[in-house]
Amino acid sequence: MPALRWGLLIGLGVAALARLRRFDRDRSFYPTVLIVIATYLVLFAVLSGDGTAVLTQSAVAAGFIAVALVGHRAGIALVAAGIAAHGVYDFAYATLGLDHGAPPWWPAFCGAVDIVLAAAAMVGLKRKTAPASPAS
Repeated sequence: MPALRWGLLIGLGVAALARLRRFDRDRSFYPTVLIVIATYLVLFAVLSGDGTAVLTQSAVAAGFIAVALVGHRAGIALVAAGIAAHGVYDFAYATLGLDHGAPPWWPAFCGAVDIVLAAAAMVGLKRKTAPASPAS
């Protein structure tokens, strides 16, 4: 459970920093986040030395990277959905039998970070698309 709490805290910290420094206003911020988080499980597979795991995780990462690339043009909602889907994948990762090299705490930690960042991306989208209040 500590991994989940740390993931939530770090996710909130990254989202707050992105908002504070206005990184989240750049259209490429959240697609880049999705690309980076998609590659961590490939890294763990490489470290495990399991070639099948490297291929499997590379294929999964390629799907998330494709979502990031398409979402960069199509809209942040698709990217946010991709980040959330990666969070769900993280939580399900060990139960799917794909646990090759990742530390046991990783699924809860990264899943929590992903869900928080997906929520932050959607909040940013709502902020950008909210109608302006009429001038008084």
